[in-house]
Amino acid sequence: MAIAAVTTGATPALRTMTLASFSFFGLANIEIGPTFFIGAVLMLIAFAIQHRGILSTARVQMWIGLFVVIPMLIVGIVPFFNGGVNYANYTPLVPPTGAWDNPGWTYFFGALFIAGWSTYAFETAVCYTREFKNPATDTKKAIITAGILCVVLYSLVATTFQGHLGLEGMTQPGIVDGTGVAAAMGDMVGGGSQFVTHLLEMMMILALILAIMMAMAGSSRTLYQGGVDGWLPKYLAHTNEHGAPTRAMWTDLIFNLGLLTFAASDATAYYLILSMSNVGYMIFIFLNLQSTWIHRIDSPNIPRPYRTPNWLVGVGALLGFFNLFLMGVGAKVWGNPNALWYGLAFGALIIPVFLFRHYVQDKGRFPDHMLIDLDLKSQDLGERRAGFLPYLALIAGAAITLYGHYYFQLPPPA
Repeated sequence: MAIAAVTTGATPALRTMTLASFSFFGLANIEIGPTFFIGAVLMLIAFAIQHRGILSTARVQMWIGLFVVIPMLIVGIVPFFNGGVNYANYTPLVPPTGAWDNPGWTYFFGALFIAGWSTYAFETAVCYTREFKNPATDTKKAIITAGILCVVLYSLVATTFQGHLGLEGMTQPGIVDGTGVAAAMGDMVGGGSQFVTHLLEMMMILALILAIMMAMAGSSRTLYQGGVDGWLPKYLAHTNEHGAPTRAMWTDLIFNLGLLTFAASDATAYYLILSMSNVGYMIFIFLNLQSTWIHRIDSPNIPRPYRTPNWLVGVGALLGFFNLFLMGVGAKVWGNPNALWYGLAFGALIIPVFLFRHYVQDKGRFPDHMLIDLDLKSQDLGERRAGFLPYLALIAGAAITLYGHYYFQLPPPA
């Protein structure tokens, strides 16, 4: 969206240029043009910065973060004091259908579904727990600070946009596809000043670079750890002289370039890949939250860098089921009514990858060092104290997803 805003405002011809186009199995029309190549250059810049290791990356991210967070706070606060917010735009408090009926709640839960993709990413703060100076205290500080920052920014900016634009303005094509967002922010803060608008456009580019760096850092470390622990192919378990998981980073980069072709295309393609990706992300979040209480039952006495209180483990498990409910209801709202099934099929592709690593590369054995971390010896997986409960959680999760998908429906086409 940031790239689209800059190219539309500065060079309209560049925005509409298409170098190649094709249909993705009839689900979306993919277009490869300047927007794709600009995005690819930004991704390569982020890759080059991260190649030097996490410490150097953190310094760069800190400065970029300041250049992004401060203007976003201004955008979220100033309109309340300069008359940019029309409080009448907050009423009536109803979904796009105009009523809190079944389709209205479907749209509401669909909004929460996609909001989860945007806001949950602060959980990547825990990806670096073992790299903190004092994991026992720094983990809690990192996740709470990042969480508060996300809640404040997302709440303020969304509230000012709604108050300034209203429902009619929020549904304008330029706001929906992102090309008019910077101009809207410039109008809210600077009264339509072109100078302020261009500054905000640059802020959006920096925000995009920051998002790429954070996503690449977190996902590449997840891939690396999967390679180390015997879940993903061995070649991912490699770091360079700076400690950066370069092979995982290259894998992540190539995969994301493929996804970029969707994001740089029309809105239908963008929302389809966004919805499919979020299905996988919600499953990931659910499994993480359930694995916490399973691990607590099976291995209660293993030392941990940070030990979550039992009550918070329980709350997290319940929220995991709520996320699956949002996934079941909300996936159909974005891009394609069958996005849930496409996302599940896409996520299932990881199964043959694990089978290759476990049965072909490791001959059916988990790495010894991974078992040692769980206080297990050799290939003895120990007593399964959780019993049938993990399978019951999976069954309940599937039932909640299906209930949400079939009970809540979009309004019939006009």
